[in-house]
Amino acid sequence: MIREPLHTPVAHLVREGVIEGIHYGSVVVLGADGNVDLQIGDIEAAFYPRSALKPVQAVAMLRAGLPLDGELLSLAAASHSGEERHLAGTRRILERAGLTEDDLRNVPDLPFDPVVRESWVRQGRLPSRLAQNCSGKHAAMLYTAKLNGWSLDDCLDPAHPLQQAIAEIVEDLTGQAIAKVTVDGCGAPLFSVSLHGLARAAARITTAPSGTPEARVADAMREHAEMASGTGRDVAALMRAVPGLLAKDGFEGVQVAALPDGRAVAVKIADGANRARVPVAAAALARAGVDPAALAEFAGEPLLGGGRPVGGVRPVRALDPLTRHTYS
Repeated sequence: MIREPLHTPVAHLVREGVIEGIHYGSVVVLGADGNVDLQIGDIEAAFYPRSALKPVQAVAMLRAGLPLDGELLSLAAASHSGEERHLAGTRRILERAGLTEDDLRNVPDLPFDPVVRESWVRQGRLPSRLAQNCSGKHAAMLYTAKLNGWSLDDCLDPAHPLQQAIAEIVEDLTGQAIAKVTVDGCGAPLFSVSLHGLARAAARITTAPSGTPEARVADAMREHAEMASGTGRDVAALMRAVPGLLAKDGFEGVQVAALPDGRAVAVKIADGANRARVPVAAAALARAGVDPAALAEFAGEPLLGGGRPVGGVRPVRALDPLTRHTYS
């Protein structure tokens, strides 16, 4: 439903016991039975999942015949850091398709990782399509289109057969109609669904039978978490910390994660703040039944005062694992 989301506080920025700032947003926690165990804010309003939708897009490409597995499939669902392994992997996908970097249709950019980007700039390297964080997905899209005999020049057009096939799977896995189609930052079509639908899609991917496109995507991303993100990225660390967890982040404060039994969480931070995304997602996973001890490192960066910790981002009480109320 396209309307103004009714977001509510999901985290407080606390300095020495005083709330200094409030992050609004929405959170949904699904149980293994698919029912909503917790909702905070507005989980049914249409929003843009951004890169959190990439696992679904990867499933769609596999269903359309994309012959990737392992680290290259993980890269096809990645928001990568622009490390050399990511660039090399994207080249490998393009080579398998008989294509080159010049065939990519995403926007040129510098590497996403700050350290990699700084090194890139020091070397005098310019923005490139290969370095842009969605290049693996775009290479996979080209490969899928070529295998099906579809045109390449317009493969990012929402009316293109590739994008129509992806849209069909988005609706299939989310269980709802796409509310709006726009253009993502990388240039690919971006489909608007609800936070509830995003969580449902993640759960369907992690609970799918072995060997299915959904299971192949989940296996690839979990086994090659750094290929789907990068060295030191929180989403990779989260998958390592929680056995069997599939997790994917997205720009503007989006996070989705699901366990093999179907428990799933999805988070949208209204102001897009990254500092709230991780601690809120970790708290939601604890509410879903994940051992809080396994999530301790995801409590968020400390707020400093005079060089010493004086506070930080604290999820709202409704996300406390001991609390069982539902807020809307």
